[in-house]
Amino acid sequence: MAVLEHIQSPQAARRPPVFSRHDLHMALIVTRREVRDSFRDWRIIIPIVLLTLFFPGLMNFTAGRLLGFVGQFGAELVAERLIPFLLLVVGFFPMSFSLVIALETFVGEKERKSLEPLLATPLTNMQLYVGKMLAAVVPPLIASYLGIAVYLVGLAVTVQWYAPPTLLIQTIVITTVQGVVMVSGAVVISSQTTSVRASNLLASFIIVPMALLIQTEAVALFFANYTGLWWVILGLSVTAVILLRMGIHLFNREELLGRDIDQLRLGWMARYFWAHFVGETAAGKWPGMRAWYRQTFGLLRELKLPALATAIAFLGALLLGRVLTDAYPFPAAIQSQLTGRTILDNFRFIQTIQADLPWLIFAQNVRVLLLQALLGIFTFGVMGVLVFMLPWSLISFGAAQLAIAGQNPFTFLLATIIPHAVIELPALWLVAAAALRWQIVLIAPPPNRTVSESWLQAAAHFCRLLVGIAIPLLILAAFIEAYITPQVLLRVYGN
Repeated sequence: MAVLEHIQSPQAARRPPVFSRHDLHMALIVTRREVRDSFRDWRIIIPIVLLTLFFPGLMNFTAGRLLGFVGQFGAELVAERLIPFLLLVVGFFPMSFSLVIALETFVGEKERKSLEPLLATPLTNMQLYVGKMLAAVVPPLIASYLGIAVYLVGLAVTVQWYAPPTLLIQTIVITTVQGVVMVSGAVVISSQTTSVRASNLLASFIIVPMALLIQTEAVALFFANYTGLWWVILGLSVTAVILLRMGIHLFNREELLGRDIDQLRLGWMARYFWAHFVGETAAGKWPGMRAWYRQTFGLLRELKLPALATAIAFLGALLLGRVLTDAYPFPAAIQSQLTGRTILDNFRFIQTIQADLPWLIFAQNVRVLLLQALLGIFTFGVMGVLVFMLPWSLISFGAAQLAIAGQNPFTFLLATIIPHAVIELPALWLVAAAALRWQIVLIAPPPNRTVSESWLQAAAHFCRLLVGIAIPLLILAAFIEAYITPQVLLRVYGN
């Protein structure tokens, strides 16, 4: 992730107050002004109208040709499952092309020198930000709704296809939530960049994930998994709230007016990160090893909420494994092989590589931790938490399958997991909590620091906990898993 440091140091981020009815009233004043100006601009209206009328007609023509083609081979079901996907595309395209409205919300007006009078009004930062964001949502959503209506009317007239009520509701809700997510993300970009060119380049970080999400939704529609779409809607709703909260936290009118250029200062970034990693004092001195570890253990106080979140994720992973076992039990032929004898046979293969096993286990754990940190950065911690949950879900799934097969799952856990997990689990839990705190710092940066400083400091603290505490524990756990756990396994299942 590139971290931009401003030449002029911005003011500290402040916690926004509660959004009241008066705030909504003032925000809607800004919204009405912006929407009225947008609909007066022919460069905005003409593309929206063309996308609303031409693109749904094109999709309607495609659906008709598709039904005719597959009908020759008796595969009408395939086309009927693809028609709802085209419905999602019709709602998505006007939103994606109209994203330029949101990208120019702040930075475009700043380049045109029309932002200063608005910032001089008595509106608060939150009222101004929410008003501009709502104004950026309205034109794209209107275009999407009209496009969906034109597409559905065309299908009803040409091929007599009518959308089921559940699908229609889900399509409208998904289009709305996707629009809010895209626009809120674009407004965050517009408020944090200094040129329209930069904001348009950064827009790819919005368009590409949404295009991939459309493909995921297409798979759900093809298999008629409408329940899965509700989960997608829930995830998008949470993302919209996060982006809105982040934008309110980060937006500051004085900073917007005073910032003329963003500069990528790699030297400053490296020095700031290193200073927090080594625990450099105000006098510029490095602490000794004992003082460094005392500072590192002091960082654990900052991980209370992330540690609680990862603990809940851990319990959820165990529950998920049990639920998946009930939904997908192994066939009887496989269950008959889930015995202590089979476990011992697998153990004999492991003995052939036992000399290299500790470092293989350690390297695998480190790779997982780095993957967890990397994926979480781009997903506000979501993928990082899922990576943390995955192995524990698999362990729970395996233990539950043994229980169904008539074996004692607690004996299995005692023989194969618990001896090294008592050390490995705290290390993984600690790193997962530190990574989560690092990954969500952009949503609500702490006061008295810039976004860049907060992000780099959290990254340094994550690396300190990883190097100073987690890695030694993982090395110890790897040797226990390679040499002590097998002995426990032999004693438990050897008879």
